[in-house]
Amino acid sequence: MAALRPPMKPEIVKKRVCRRFKSQILTPSIGYGNNKKAKHMLSSGFQEFLVHNIKELEVLLMCNKSYCTEIAHNVSSKNHRAIVERAAQIAIRVTNLWGCASKKMNRQTVYVHIVYVLIKT
Repeated sequence: MAALRPPMKPEIVKKRVCRRFKSQILTPSIGYGNNKKAKHMLSSGFQEFLVHNIKELEVLLMCNKSYCTEIAHNVSSKNHRAIVERAAQIAIRVTNLWGCASKKMNRQTVYVHIVYVLIKT
């Protein structure tokens, strides 16, 4: 896969765009940058953290108000379920909660199990 490159300014001076004539398309410049505070932020206001096991989930114990987790795609359904249970116990939001539901369990079973874990603790 080719690396994505930023849009480049045209180099040929004969073009109207490069000479910045009126009512032509604008060239990219530094003023069109994004807000740096919103970089890597989801629409929910959380920043995402990729988790492969339960130990990596414990890192977010103190930052659960600003970070949410995404469980990696190569995690088994058994470990996925364990991570979801532990995230429910320590109140960490999981973006791909139903990632393992299509493998061995249905969504209703996962939801009931999470609610049971929350009530139990």
